[in-house]
Amino acid sequence: MASKFAVLFLLSISFACGGAQPQQKQCKQIGLGSSIHPTITPTSWPSPSGHFAFGFYRQGTGFMVGIWLVGIDNITVVWTANRDDPPITSNTTTLDLTHSGKLLLTTYEQEEKPISATTSDSASFACMFDSGNFVLYNEKHSIIWETFRYPTDTILGGQILPSGGQLFSSVSETNHSTGQYRLKMQYDGNLVLYPANTLGDISEAYWGAGSNGYGNGANGNDLKYRLYLNDTGLLQIINSTSMDSVKDLSPSASNDTNTIYRATLDANGFFQLYSHAFDKTGKLKSSDVEWSALEDMDLCNVNGFCGFNSFCTHNDGKPYCVCLPGTDLVDMNNPSLGCERNFSKVGCAGGNDHVASYNITTTLNMMWSDISYTYEPMTTKEECGESCLKDCNCEAALFTVSSTNSYCQRHKLPLRYVRRATNQNTVALFKVSMRSWNETIPELVKPPVHVFTSKKVIMQILVLVLAFTTFSCLALGISGIYMFKIRVLRRNMEVNVSRPEEIDLSTWVYKCFVARELEKIVVGEEVDKRTLENMVKVGLWCIQDQPVLRPSMKSVVLMLEGITDISAPPCPTSTSM
Repeated sequence: MASKFAVLFLLSISFACGGAQPQQKQCKQIGLGSSIHPTITPTSWPSPSGHFAFGFYRQGTGFMVGIWLVGIDNITVVWTANRDDPPITSNTTTLDLTHSGKLLLTTYEQEEKPISATTSDSASFACMFDSGNFVLYNEKHSIIWETFRYPTDTILGGQILPSGGQLFSSVSETNHSTGQYRLKMQYDGNLVLYPANTLGDISEAYWGAGSNGYGNGANGNDLKYRLYLNDTGLLQIINSTSMDSVKDLSPSASNDTNTIYRATLDANGFFQLYSHAFDKTGKLKSSDVEWSALEDMDLCNVNGFCGFNSFCTHNDGKPYCVCLPGTDLVDMNNPSLGCERNFSKVGCAGGNDHVASYNITTTLNMMWSDISYTYEPMTTKEECGESCLKDCNCEAALFTVSSTNSYCQRHKLPLRYVRRATNQNTVALFKVSMRSWNETIPELVKPPVHVFTSKKVIMQILVLVLAFTTFSCLALGISGIYMFKIRVLRRNMEVNVSRPEEIDLSTWVYKCFVARELEKIVVGEEVDKRTLENMVKVGLWCIQDQPVLRPSMKSVVLMLEGITDISAPPCPTSTSM
């Protein structure tokens, strides 16, 4: 009985401070007037063991202030100050624990930015503990501020996430700005993962611990349920009043004192428990995932993995994002930002004049989470598509056939949480731009005259069109065009590449397309860049691994003739060749 009360007492102290008694452990005090620089030693204040450090770490071309776990070849950032500020680029910036007891970032122009939250007390000294907690103390040796109270994407051994507390993922492993996912310790006792920019509706969650129902949750005053990671690696939801475990999330704990544990909401939306084992000399020897909230879950089922107007599919077992018809990626280097419409809308002046400007493209078995602005019973997908075409406000429609009826729902963009639904009998219809025939007639009536030689790019383009038409987008056509120099009227093809990666045609061409370096595939010959870009986009669409992504011959003809716009394709793989 006495031991239980001792545990309760120690944990109560821990939770009151937001951590696990770091003040009881030894540290090298950081005195008032101490400062560090981003490029001049010292650049950080280390913990006694050297496992953790607080100071400047590099991000991109600048520096951020944070705490990291020191590794052999790299660092693992566990906390970042002012994480959404741009990186510090001035080498004259300093991080100061001032004589007035403030922790400030000071620039050459003497501009000051607080690192710690505003407190009524002034600090007398600071400590960087081996727990990974950086603490400010007043003259009475009482904690006035600590990083454990303000987690970013990680909690460490001995740290809690209180009721209502949240972790926000980073943008990437190298960019620790706020990302697109959040983990919330809810008042009802449940631990839930959501996309970051959501209100917390249960329909938006993509994982829950299943521990809800213990708190009241209704009035937001139930503060007793907390996520707790102890020093031995046991991650659990606890009732801080009784100290009972509501739910153990990770496997049984370890007694290895040379292992550090952290629970991190990763940039991909996975919440995982990591272990970092050190040898007797204090060097990191291994890092492993001990537990994952989404261990058996497909990334494509994570809400927000793909941004607006895009959906997730697989390529060689790896998830990637594909834009909906009529849209292109906002940033080709970051598909998670989603897609935007690639044409200008025609004004709604009344009547059906706008109908001639659009076409309807269909995709089977697709769903999304947005609520439609209209719902009508209809019998065919053609009827649904026609209703969207005539509705000036409609940009997408969903035709659904159920066991009792069929209906059409019309939507405006953007669409979120779009996904494949193989178990649903649905047809998605998208309104895409159709260019005026008048714009293409001059080209059709007066085609330019070229002298075709084996080295003319226009010959390559014509061969590509012929290959598409004859072989219905088989990879033979596209590979013959971009990997090899074509010798007309000969059976053999010569390989003429300057780098080995050019042999992997699809990947190389896609890299050139994304980098806007298409001139590399025509070896410096003169060609209309717009025509070449369109041909490459059509070719890449035609060799997609997923058959559902490949355009029909009708769509190919319309794209090649310039009647319909061509959205940016995803990267194909060599297996599609």
